[in-house]
Amino acid sequence: MRPLEASQLSSGNILDVVFDKFLSGTKIFANRDVLRHDYVPEALPHRDEHIHKLGAIVAPALTGSKISNVFIYGKTGTGKTAVARFVLSHLERRAADTGTPIRICYVNCRLAGTNYRILAELCNSGSVNVPFTGLASGEVLDRFRSSLVSTKRSIVVVLDEIDALIKRQHDDTLLYELTRINESLRGNWVGLVGISNDLHFKEFLDPRVLSSLSEEELVFRPYPADELYDILLARAKSAFLPGALLDPALRLCAALAAGEHGDARRALDLLRVAGELAEREGATAVDEEHVKFAQQKIENDRVAEVLKSLPLHSKIVLVATHLIGNRMQEGAITGDVYDVYKELCGIIKVEPLTQRRVSGLLNELDIMGILNARVVSLGRYGRTKKIRLGISPKALSDAFSEEILISSLMSHSPQRFHRRQFT
Repeated sequence: MRPLEASQLSSGNILDVVFDKFLSGTKIFANRDVLRHDYVPEALPHRDEHIHKLGAIVAPALTGSKISNVFIYGKTGTGKTAVARFVLSHLERRAADTGTPIRICYVNCRLAGTNYRILAELCNSGSVNVPFTGLASGEVLDRFRSSLVSTKRSIVVVLDEIDALIKRQHDDTLLYELTRINESLRGNWVGLVGISNDLHFKEFLDPRVLSSLSEEELVFRPYPADELYDILLARAKSAFLPGALLDPALRLCAALAAGEHGDARRALDLLRVAGELAEREGATAVDEEHVKFAQQKIENDRVAEVLKSLPLHSKIVLVATHLIGNRMQEGAITGDVYDVYKELCGIIKVEPLTQRRVSGLLNELDIMGILNARVVSLGRYGRTKKIRLGISPKALSDAFSEEILISSLMSHSPQRFHRRQFT
């Protein structure tokens, strides 16, 4: 027991040093939560037009009239969710002041994942208890409808990232049911606010759903660098202590995020992580170097998250490509990858997919930027693809280090390669 107790004491001492250093060190932040995505500020720079339009669409709710359904489109980080939350929180407060029976229910469809869980959240928001699983979706929908009838309270349902649900399930039944539910209500109603990152989202919908929606649309364009700077500056005044953030660092965050499709979330992440890095090293202010390190850290974290979330066979394909890359610097063709992939499947006792399916996985990984696949000409022998890793081998090994099954394949030496000489 004594060695274990000493080890625990040592670990405790290490944490005491870390915590004492933080408590006694240089302070950077006044309120770091201001830089998080779910924080809704008192003002949203450069989105007054969108706030006005959405406010005009939902304003009839204050007199008990049903609002038009509205769909909000735009790339990630363009302010869609922030504007929706901002406007609807004001609507909810004004409705409470005037005694209008309205409630707002916000659901992130990507996190909810299924029609059942979305309906369960709608029920739970109205104090109708629904188990996490176990009921038919029709039963949950009936409970939701009954709660609306009994309470006579109208509801605005915000379905954020609705495109993720429709594309994943190839099923727009829930959307159709929500658009038709008003036919069974008297004196109250359900209004929909859909938020999508995909401008072509409606192409996935059945014509019957489109005809039932009769929606209005708002399109959010990306922020240019000067607007991102204004957004960051407004947040930074509350997030950082006076003098703790240098202006060149702020401008660099805005410029880097503007170069990636005007993503305000990206800009806020960069600024927050840069501040945390400066704080950990005991710096008195955030400078450009901290922002550059933050960019590298965020990129590495993003790649690791994507790699960890890949299906098993995609991971095996990546390992196969990595192993071939150790032997063939110029890259491998699809047949090489498939041969090694089958060998790896045999080692871990997994049934391999067909070559056609593996070719599809290679295309998906290429689109994601994890692999680089370029078409090369073989002259009279036609054309083929040369495949190489699009990330560093270290990033791959780090991401899979905690997965015993996959990490065990990283050091494998394939039995053979189908080498081809091209002229």
